[in-house]
This record gives sequence, structure tokens and C-alpha cells, in this order.
Amino acid sequence: MPDSSPAPDTAPESLRVASGDGHDAELLLQRGSTHRDIGLLWLPALGVPARKYRHFAAALAERGTTVALHEWRGHDSSNRRAARSCNWGYAELLRDIAASRAALETAAPVRRWIIGGHSLGAQIAALALARDPGDYAGYALVGSGHPWWRTFPGWQQPLLLAVIAWFRALSAACGYFPGERTGFAGREARGVMQDWAASAARGDYRPARIDFDAEAQLRAVALPGFAVRLVSDAYVPRASLDHLMSKLPLLQWHREEIGNAEFAGGRAGHFDWLRDPAPVAQRLADWLERIG
Repeated sequence: MPDSSPAPDTAPESLRVASGDGHDAELLLQRGSTHRDIGLLWLPALGVPARKYRHFAAALAERGTTVALHEWRGHDSSNRRAARSCNWGYAELLRDIAASRAALETAAPVRRWIIGGHSLGAQIAALALARDPGDYAGYALVGSGHPWWRTFPGWQQPLLLAVIAWFRALSAACGYFPGERTGFAGREARGVMQDWAASAARGDYRPARIDFDAEAQLRAVALPGFAVRLVSDAYVPRASLDHLMSKLPLLQWHREEIGNAEFAGGRAGHFDWLRDPAPVAQRLADWLERIG
């Protein structure tokens, strides 16, 4: 995804975070302009480096919120790259997130943390919240939903089913998912794509090798929740967002939709908002102010 927006005035700090199994990556920390006691741990979309969200983080920091940008295993600053001999899935990603959250205990003087994300990042953030609900004070998503094929328009459903099967087969044949060649995401571990494909096919979250009942624990979380849908986001039909939100029925949801006219580029698309994050950042900052 091209990045044409100007660099933030203040570059984020970089913390090296180790997960305990030999993996480590940078956690980017953008400190807020005021000493608010609430911060945001943010998870990127599939295959997107943490640094692509630095303008979003800077926009929130200008509004007073400290933001930590988590790096996915296998991408950019991570010391791992997906291969037939180097594999992982959602279970390992959740452990990486827990390591980032632990690092923030000493790195930032913030008493409460919201966990959130974009696209797949918001899905994994929900699972991290279900796994460790005591670590977070709320949940936020932008441009995300559950990828269950039945939540997409009827004409798209056969195509999505074919994509699910193709991704599974391609990952098995290559030993990893060659996203840089397919035009979808980036080079990814086959385990991540298998977990994604299983959720897209079944409509639930039962990743391999996790040590908790994700569906049951999602239903038990009772915290503030924030959801923004972008009107031109072809990856997230309204029913897809509805399905994800329904898995967290006890959250006190605040839901908004942002139209094309609010963005300088004239399009409220799945990735377009990253070039002009102010409309999203303002809504999120307002919500954080209300719950803070």
C-alpha cells in the first residue's frame, strides 16, 4: 500500500519485545500529548507493517492518547519470516501480543489500555481480549468484521468460498502463503492462513493450539467497545461487522460509520483512511475521552 502522507512531527519510540520462543520485534510507542491514564495497543491489518499506522498514532497522540503499534510476527521488524520450516498461527500471535502488553507495563505511564485493531488486527485483538480480559479496559475496531462467507453479498459468496479453498491449498503447497505474489496481504505463515480460512468457512473462532474457548470467553467480556465502519470498505460488509460484534454481546458498543466526503481523498476505503486518519482518530479520541 503506497504511503503518501507526510511524516509525523515526532517519530515514535521503538521498543524491542521478545516473545519467549526466540521471536522478537519492535513495538512502536507514540506518547500522548497529555498525561491521560488510558492508552491504545493497536494491531495492524494482515501483512501490514506497524509503521504504516504511525500517522494514525500521531493523530491520536496529538489528541492526548498514547498509542503502541504492535508488529506482526513475520513482517518488517520481526526476526522471523514464514517458510515451510518456520510456521505459526493465531496461538503464537496471541503470545506475541501478550508480550507487547507486558512490555508496556514499564515502558509507558498509562494505567489502563484499550486493545484494538484494523481488519484482521481487530479480530486478533478480540481474541487477545478474550484470552486476557483483565489486561484491558476496552476494545476498538476500525474497518473490520468477521470474514464468514455467509456475511457477504450473495453474488460474492461463491467467490469467497473459492478463495478460502485456494488460500488453503496454496499455503499447503508452498509451505507458507506467498501473499506478495497473489496481491493479498504479504508473505504469511500457513498456520495463520489456515486459522483465517477456518474462521471464514465456519463463522467462528476456534484457532489451532489455543488454550482457551475463544467463543465462550468472547461472550463473557463486558467492557466498552468502539466500532467504525467505512462506507466504501468492500472487505467489510455491514453483516460482517454485525457478526463480529455479535460475538461480544456484553460489550457496551459505540458504533459509527464514516462517509467518503469526510476524507481528503474522497473515499472511505479499507486502507484509504490510513493516508488521512484524522476522521477516524477524532471519533476514537472522543470515545476514549468519554470512557476515560
